[in-house]
Parts: sequence; structure tokens; C-alpha cells
Amino acid sequence: MTNETVYVLNGPNLNLLGQREPGIYGSQTLDDIRAMLAERAGELSLEIDMRQSNHEGLLVDWLHEAEAQGAKAVLLNAGAYTHTSVALLDAIRAIRVPVIEVHLSNPHTREEFRHTSWVGMAAKGTIAGFGAQTYVLALEAAARF
Repeated sequence: MTNETVYVLNGPNLNLLGQREPGIYGSQTLDDIRAMLAERAGELSLEIDMRQSNHEGLLVDWLHEAEAQGAKAVLLNAGAYTHTSVALLDAIRAIRVPVIEVHLSNPHTREEFRHTSWVGMAAKGTIAGFGAQTYVLALEAAARF
């Protein structure tokens, strides 16, 4: 790993992309997004390390790892943990690596409980609502750090 590596961390249920509520999340799979990011990362002279877990503690561990490994940035789609996880908030605050919060949909146009983002309280910024392209936009932002 180099300091030009961007961690791309995905939370609960994102392993079901492409089949779970495609009207909200689109028809592209996480593997499709990985391919898009790998191509754009190459153009930006970056590497990506993309992971997914349904377990909050593993996401916290990966944030700590990003710091320990000297990652350039973290793109974090925490899924539903966005709205519930003080642990992720604390983990983001505990590291120096900039974290960009990403969401396929726009949480502010959805249910009221999705309007609060614990992740966003500590993230450098948030990009949301552009489907799979959200990840590419976030990667382009991370390239500027």
C-alpha cells in the first residue's frame, strides 16, 4: 500500500447492491462500482482498497487501519450506520485521514430518520444522490488532498 491509496469502505446491506431496492440504489453492483473506481483511480494515479462489511466494529477497525497505513483518504458509505453509529463518528474523529461520506441516494429526500448523519458530523465532506457516480465524484475530491 502507498500513501496514494484510498480506502473505500461500505457498510451494511451494500453487498446486495443491484438487487436491493434498485429504484433507490440503482442496478449496479458493488463489483460494478469497484470497476468504475479502479479505472478512475488509475487515471488519477491512485490505488483503491475497497471493502464491505455488515459489522460496525469491522468498519471501525478499517478506519483505524487506514490511519495506521497512511492512506490518502477514506470514502465511507456507512449505510444505515450513518444514522446510528456514534462509534463511527468517534473513529473518524480519532484519525487524521480525511473521510468523505458517500451515499448512492440523497438521504435528505428520504425518511426523516435519514436526515441525521453521525458520519457527516466528522467527515471532511459528503457527496450523495448521484448513484454509483457518487463514488467517482468522491474519489476525484480525494485526489485533491
